This record gives sequence, structure tokens and C-alpha cells, in this order.
Amino acid sequence: MEFKIETMADYAARGEKPEVLFWVGCAGSFDERAQKITRAVAKILHHAGVHFAVLGTEESCTGDPAKRAGNEFLFQMQAMTNIQVLNGYEVTRIVTACPHCFNTLKNEYPELGGNYNVFHHSELLQSLINEGRLQVKGGSYAGKKITFHDPCYLGRGNSVYEAPREVIEKLDAALSEMKRSRAKGFCCGAGGAQMFKEPEQGSKDVNIERTEEALALKPDVIAVGCPFCMTMMTDGVKHFNKEAEVKVMDIAELIAAANDL
Repeated sequence: MEFKIETMADYAARGEKPEVLFWVGCAGSFDERAQKITRAVAKILHHAGVHFAVLGTEESCTGDPAKRAGNEFLFQMQAMTNIQVLNGYEVTRIVTACPHCFNTLKNEYPELGGNYNVFHHSELLQSLINEGRLQVKGGSYAGKKITFHDPCYLGRGNSVYEAPREVIEKLDAALSEMKRSRAKGFCCGAGGAQMFKEPEQGSKDVNIERTEEALALKPDVIAVGCPFCMTMMTDGVKHFNKEAEVKVMDIAELIAAANDL
């Protein structure tokens, strides 16, 4: 599917505004695996007829890693830069595939003057399906066993539990829940800026513990909704040499693949 992704600057030059700004995030921009999630989201939005734009080179890190690592000064500098850009374009609605960006934009930007309606991509997918703008076929995932790993900043941080599950169930797949899920979910090991440092000494890495829990269900797919979770769960599956049998995929990738996008 070939199409041009426009920037906010393209829209502004025509005196127009998109329906929603797609906030790509650092992982979605630079991480090779997460770039596939970005492409899947863009394909779905285009397929559903959603007029969306990205900031392109005007997008900078939200400041989440800096804040979690304790550098409030750097966080505020990064946030203020982004807020200036967003407010300059009069942005009102933002969608992102990263729960870290989602949480920061939604809950921490308002006190610095950045007030937006922010959606995780699972929420937008759910609303597009409910509005009839996005049809989902079971495709190759019909009857497959899928387990969903709740990202911390999406689930416990913002109480978004149903949207990703409703989207997965549209695939006619069998959704199996891990023992620790929803409000009792268990971290993948990458939150709180842990993604960017080596783990402390202990008996077992957090991502190994979580992957063990997922693999115990013997799923065909471990579904995630976060690029950090994607890295940690993929590494966990590789640790157990299960990558041939179990795929780790983002919700958007599942929908895009089922619809042959």
C-alpha cells in the first residue's frame, strides 16, 4: 500500500487541519522493530480514511525517559519545546502507539500549558471499529491463541484495559489471559527508564519472568501495545528459543496483517 504521509506543516501550508496528529515517538522513529508498528498504524489510519499528519522533524522526545530517570529540568525543556510546536499548529487530538508518550502527553503536559485529547492507538482502533470506519477480518489469526501483555502506563497508569482486548477479539482469536493481567498486570521490565540501562543484580530478569508467564499459556501470539514491551518480550521469547513458534506482535500489526494492509 503506497501513500504519502503528510506533516502538520503540509496541512498548515494549505490552511487545513488533520483529524488527528499521529505522535510517532522515539522508538517508533528510530528502532527498526518499532518502525514496523508505526507503518502498521499509518496503514490502518489511511485505510480507514482518517486524515492524519505527523510532525516529522519537528517532533522531539516527550521527555518521559528524562523524567523517569529523575532529570526534571531536562524533561521540562523537552516538553516546553514540544508544547510550543503543538500549540503553534493548534493541535487538539493526538494518537500514539507508545504508552510512555501517551501518559506524558496526556497527564504531564497540561500543567506546562499543553492540553490535548490524547489516545493510545488501541483506543482509536476501537472507536474506528465501533464507528464502522474500520472493518476487521479474522484473516490468518482466526482461531489462534493470543495473550495480551498490559503495558504499565496504559493499564495501571491510565486504566485502559478493554480497548486492546476488544480489538484483539475482532480477529476471531482465542484471547487467553495471563495470571497477572489488567490491574494486577506485571511489568515487562523496561518502564521507569529501565529500558536504557543494565538491570541490577538479581536471580532473574523481569522480562524473563513475564515471558515465562506468557509462554505457559502456549500462545501463538503474544500481543503488546508498547514498543518497549515489544523489545522486552521479544528478547524473552528468544531467551527460551521459542521465536519459531511464538510471535510477539503489536495490536496494530495484527489488525493490519488480518486486513492484508
